[in-house]
Amino acid sequence: MKKDKTIAKKRRRKALHVRRVLRRDPVRPRLSVYRSRSQIYCQVIDDQEGKTLCAASSLDKDLRDSLKGIKKTEAAETVGRVLAERALAKGIKKVKFDRGWHRYHGRVKALAEGARKAGLEF
Repeated sequence: MKKDKTIAKKRRRKALHVRRVLRRDPVRPRLSVYRSRSQIYCQVIDDQEGKTLCAASSLDKDLRDSLKGIKKTEAAETVGRVLAERALAKGIKKVKFDRGWHRYHGRVKALAEGARKAGLEF
């Protein structure tokens, strides 16, 4: 039981460290990624106002049917492309990438590459 608490504390500490570095630049919004075992979620957040500007996930109604039967990494890339399209439609071109406590690897990397291919800069 105690080990779970220490792992959770380590993850929280790492995520806060990553975000503290990103919040130094108040001009760009933050692209935050959350990865669960089976799904991936991302949103573009304005830290100055504390508001979500746009979001996408593998559970979106628009994407859910098209993501069935494909690998999670490919689904993450698709979610990244959709988020980038939504951000560009709102006039957001440059963001800061917040990977949280996750390594820049696998599905998180695929999401970032999908967003870059669609036109987001970070």
